[in-house]
Amino acid sequence: MTSPSPYKVRAVYCDHRSTDEEVYQALKRATEPLTRAWDRLKSAKRIMIKFNQDWPKQPPMFEGIRRELVSDAVARATLRLLRENTSAELIAADVGFFIVYEGAKPGTTTWLDPVFKEFDVQFMDYNHEPMVTTPVPGGGLMFKHYFMPRPYLETDAWVSVQKMKNHGFMGITLTLKNLFGLMATEPSARPRHYYHHLVRMPYMLADIGRIFNPALNILDALTGQAGQEWGYGAEKPFITNALLAGDHPVATDALGAALMGHNPQSDWLTPPFHRDRNAILVAAENGWGSVNLDEIDYQTEVTGPLGEFFAHITDPQSRVVSWRRSTAEQGLYYRDHMRELIGKYAGEYILLQQGEVRWHDPSGRIGVSRRKLAGSDPDQALYFKYVDPDEVEGENFEVYERTLQEITAAV
Repeated sequence: MTSPSPYKVRAVYCDHRSTDEEVYQALKRATEPLTRAWDRLKSAKRIMIKFNQDWPKQPPMFEGIRRELVSDAVARATLRLLRENTSAELIAADVGFFIVYEGAKPGTTTWLDPVFKEFDVQFMDYNHEPMVTTPVPGGGLMFKHYFMPRPYLETDAWVSVQKMKNHGFMGITLTLKNLFGLMATEPSARPRHYYHHLVRMPYMLADIGRIFNPALNILDALTGQAGQEWGYGAEKPFITNALLAGDHPVATDALGAALMGHNPQSDWLTPPFHRDRNAILVAAENGWGSVNLDEIDYQTEVTGPLGEFFAHITDPQSRVVSWRRSTAEQGLYYRDHMRELIGKYAGEYILLQQGEVRWHDPSGRIGVSRRKLAGSDPDQALYFKYVDPDEVEGENFEVYERTLQEITAAV
């Protein structure tokens, strides 16, 4: 007799034209079997929910639903289920990217605010809270420590609610990648682009997944989107008529990826992972979750692929290979020349290219495209690093050694 799977995921059919009540009933059907998730949530005194909902202006719509953000109906169903099953304080948590980087006014990018008010859920932007140097449970893959707002660490359980869509950089952006929106940024933490960085990002996503460890993970797949995010013209929305829920983000995303038509066990250079490694595979390889559907207790009322999912390709493969290789080389250069660089640039951010500092600044706000800063060497990446004499974040430079080995084996 085989032991029961530690991961449970359900995918249900739900017509994108459904009423709020019908969406609620479908999500209830998907979440009812997730007993481990509900045990964690019912014992919590404070639950934070990360919705994919941050946008600086009227979001693009498709079939009456936000094209790349969580719909009102799915948000409403999620909060109704939580209210019916827990007595916990509910907080919708986020860090407003467009407030920090595009000057949007606080409160103007929160498109689910009417739903939050309906269920007496407080929305909080946590970028200006006191930061705590937070270790990764079990040890970090990319960094030993991340800078987290103190209220995060005072939360008993997390819920991740995300749209089903592709991502031009990471290939897929599902419930694990959704957690990236919780990362605090300037002035008290690292800039977003510090982590949204070649080689680093798949490993750091696995790290923050362990830190947040969401009890419940929901994919809004009433409609889906291929190509990429944020209105660059490569978006392709389509009707998908489904909802997914699971008790682990990696397992949930594995089924989500499979229903998108992607192999969740595939990796860099296999579509849709054109730019970097598959973050859910990285997590599973390191003992957190599984991307092998044979190891997951899953059931689905829908059959994939649910649409023509793909990740937009922005650069030739040869250039991406060179960028990943040179990123790893410069990471190792920093490790090997750390004392010298600390002597010159302590307390500053630097961009390293071919062993030379091309830019440095205390703020970390680069303000110009790294493609331009690369100058006459566009195929040579710029490695972004905060020069800390104490190396508090504890970057794992062995990742760069392994990356070079992987590139040699792959190309």
